[in-house]
Amino acid sequence: MSEFEHDIRKTGFKGELFTDNLTLEKYAHDASMFEIYPRLVAWPKDSEDVELLTKFVAANKSKHPHLSITARAAGTDMSGGAINDSIIMDFSKHFDTVVSVDHEKANVQPGVFFRDFDARTIAHGSLLPSYPASRDMCTIGGMVNNNAGGEKSLEYGKTDKYVDKIEFVFADGVKRLVKPLNRTGLIKKMAQKDFEGKVYREIYELIESNYDLIKSAKPNVSKDSTGYHLWNVWDRETGVFDLNKAIVGAQGTLGLVTRAEFSLVNRRKHSGLLILFLKDIDDLGKLIPKVLTHKPATFECFDDATMLLGMKFLPSFLPKLGIKKWLQLLFGFIPTGLQFLRGIPKLILMIEFNGETEEIVRKRIQDTHTSLSKYRARYEINGFEEDATEGKSEKFWIMRRQSFQLLRSKVKDKHTAPFIDDFVVNPEHLSEFLPRIRKIIKKYKLLATLAGHLGDGNFHIIPLMKLENPKDRRKLLPAMKEVNQLVLEYGGSLSGEHNDGLVRGPWLREMYGDEMLDIFKQTKQIFDPDNIFNPHKKADADWDYSFSHIRDKF
Repeated sequence: MSEFEHDIRKTGFKGELFTDNLTLEKYAHDASMFEIYPRLVAWPKDSEDVELLTKFVAANKSKHPHLSITARAAGTDMSGGAINDSIIMDFSKHFDTVVSVDHEKANVQPGVFFRDFDARTIAHGSLLPSYPASRDMCTIGGMVNNNAGGEKSLEYGKTDKYVDKIEFVFADGVKRLVKPLNRTGLIKKMAQKDFEGKVYREIYELIESNYDLIKSAKPNVSKDSTGYHLWNVWDRETGVFDLNKAIVGAQGTLGLVTRAEFSLVNRRKHSGLLILFLKDIDDLGKLIPKVLTHKPATFECFDDATMLLGMKFLPSFLPKLGIKKWLQLLFGFIPTGLQFLRGIPKLILMIEFNGETEEIVRKRIQDTHTSLSKYRARYEINGFEEDATEGKSEKFWIMRRQSFQLLRSKVKDKHTAPFIDDFVVNPEHLSEFLPRIRKIIKKYKLLATLAGHLGDGNFHIIPLMKLENPKDRRKLLPAMKEVNQLVLEYGGSLSGEHNDGLVRGPWLREMYGDEMLDIFKQTKQIFDPDNIFNPHKKADADWDYSFSHIRDKF
């Protein structure tokens, strides 16, 4: 046992501690393009362990300036948010309990995998509708810390909308329950003489004294995961003060979540798709509002490269789907293949409707089809396909959800480089914006597919590159700069779902300006005065630091 481990054990820490090379190498990576080796990996047994380790780090920070804690569970973060050079605290090992769940509410520990939690909610006919693309792999803690969203966010919004209470370990190492407060509750909380009272007083003063600036800084898009969402914390009109709105999406930079309580929604019994095949996207910005008037549950898209890739490698789906389902998928593509005789579409649009009966779903699909047929020539819609049941529509969801994994598995000499993967632009701009994005991708000869949440204007472009090759590595900064500047030119957000981390934190100044960046830095300082929680992320990020930790080997 090292001296470092021995000192931690002296605090009464009960969980497992690891310093072996094999474990450290495993935790040096998440789903991003970065690599940072930790000093130690801890698996806390319970919330008391989390408190003890936080107090240990705080007490020893002056002697060891680089000492810090980064929360982690599944490690699916694509921004580099789940790695650091000090202590990784893995919640997936022991914080894996669904404390309670019924039709309306759930109480969950952060290490619970969403797939397991979702199975529990199905039994009650309910749903936590954040529904990230990584839902088969991610955990509840990751969803809270990243403010996860996905294909259902168009109808339901993101994770922050459903978080009622959070059990949270502050920088003083004390666990407290954070929940919305009215004016009376806020005054009482601010009167406390402890660290929690100090946080509430100073955050309130920070927001109140910069109220108009903070409110106006809120990105004018339907989805955003950048910065700290201070504009949602304090509302003068309602008198509600909710610190959870800053904690959700903070990537563990403000403290540690040990439990979360959620509101749930009714799970719809039936769903189906209307598919639109577009041979041009010139008038996409005008078509989208017409689609949205029909209030779809989801509105997704993927490009021609994604579709052709899926069809080319269709046999690859066999092991995952099984022979019966694979044959259904194969024959299900026959109508789609007939559509392609008219020409390969540039973009495939997936418009999903939900309902309590199959008849309701079918009618909504048909009504939308009829309405959009009037504009077929105007918007260059070269075909429709109705898949009025979930089973029939599955082929398109497989293409949309699995294409990136398929691309990655088939291009053996390249690796994921998620550095321009999650921007948001208001849909009315997309007819201008998307061709310009394609031009940048072509300019830098990036191998990438384009897919996204069209109703929100949220797109995922994750290039495959050989980053150990200096030629590819040199593309990162200029390509990122061009894409990010284009997004900001259209008043967009650099991240709708995947958060800032190491990759987008350095761009917060360009997105928000000096004054708001300073307010974000003050927020971090108030919550975490000694910088013990997940450094080098969010407002603390620096591109020189981030760039120096891009992986050399894959």
